[in-house]
Amino acid sequence: MGRTIEVDRDLARLEDDLDSFDCSRRRQALAALQDKVQRGRVALHPSAGRVNLHCHTFFSYNARGYSPTRFAWLARRAGLDVAGIVDFDVLDGCEEFLDAGRLLGLKTCVGMETRVYVPEFADCVINSPGEPGISYHMGVGFPTAKLKGEPAEFLARLRKTSETRNRDLVGRVNEYLRPVALDYDDDVLPLTPAGNATERHICLAYARKAHSVLRNQDDLASFWADKLSADPEELDLPEGVKLQALIRLKTMKRGGVGYVQPDSGSFPWMTETNRFILEAGGIPTHTWLDGTSEGESRIEELLEAAMSTGVAAINVIPDRNYTAGQPGSKLANLRQVVAVAGELDLLVVSGTEMNSPGQPFVDDLDSAELAPIAPAFLESAHAIYAHSVLQRQAGLGYASEWAQRHFPKRADRNEFFAEVGARLRPSREDLLGNLDGDAMPRAVLEGLRD
Repeated sequence: MGRTIEVDRDLARLEDDLDSFDCSRRRQALAALQDKVQRGRVALHPSAGRVNLHCHTFFSYNARGYSPTRFAWLARRAGLDVAGIVDFDVLDGCEEFLDAGRLLGLKTCVGMETRVYVPEFADCVINSPGEPGISYHMGVGFPTAKLKGEPAEFLARLRKTSETRNRDLVGRVNEYLRPVALDYDDDVLPLTPAGNATERHICLAYARKAHSVLRNQDDLASFWADKLSADPEELDLPEGVKLQALIRLKTMKRGGVGYVQPDSGSFPWMTETNRFILEAGGIPTHTWLDGTSEGESRIEELLEAAMSTGVAAINVIPDRNYTAGQPGSKLANLRQVVAVAGELDLLVVSGTEMNSPGQPFVDDLDSAELAPIAPAFLESAHAIYAHSVLQRQAGLGYASEWAQRHFPKRADRNEFFAEVGARLRPSREDLLGNLDGDAMPRAVLEGLRD
């Protein structure tokens, strides 16, 4: 019994080390965990037809503090078929996640999320509540973060714009919350491993700053109750989930003192962003919320505009669109948008985000609600994994001239990449480095046979 407790504690310690801001410590912990696997000390679940291609990491914000390495490890332990990370405005976790996947034998891919301006829908709310013309947007399947030229410059601009927006936001909120005021460099940036803070980091920083300034519990409760117009009994002080959510809602979202309505110049245009994604080796991806906005009610028109600028996939977050055992309009909308994606031969990216408390580690694709559309998620996940590897190893990814020449019909391209992704094992990815532009698709598939 004592030995079991000791082993469990050692495992827990190593897993905690996977979230260290020290990258060398993360690598050492993963190597030690993989050694335990190889010696039979830790069991891994077999693949079970589950995927999560949309998990934020601590390089933007993960509600559980997960690093790319931690998510890769947990995904492999849980038996995910394919796992993918997505961070806001950065690709900081790219190499780390792909390397961890190869070590663990996990199929991986990397994405990035940002916001864009869609001129065709300038007067319609799309998926960013209260913000007409503004859309959350993604690229998936990036083969590397080691970019050069214009793609590198575009990525640097995203990071700089995000930081400037955050600093300005903090300045406005500071004026309202004084004497609780943040120093962005001292109070916010230490919460991040690489300086890419989000509103959620800022909310945590305000909660901690208030607790340090107002040490008396009654004073702290009175302060937040006044500033947030809230019942102090519901604030889970000093830095609970409810408090942080209210800080964000009341000070940073529409109607809050820190909010500034975005316009056509606030974010890059979708066309420009998709050009960056393609040049960086990714697949441009439209993101879908729940089908209830004016823009999303015109989903075919919206996707037509997106596809005209290079979009070849759509992202959905199933968990936010249904409650188990309770069929509703959002579930119907989810099924409809997956059906529309199928008609348009778009890949369907699915995941849980994990950047807000309570979001699950992986969707239950065997549930009555998701089982009918799960095949689209699984096949697309394998296709995006195959794209990621083929683009990284040989420049023959989904959007390459090679792929378009051999598979001018997107449905055929989807089928080929899905088959490659299903057959390919992470331990054999390097074999694809021998391919060139003269390779025939049949030869690619035959080379993957055991």
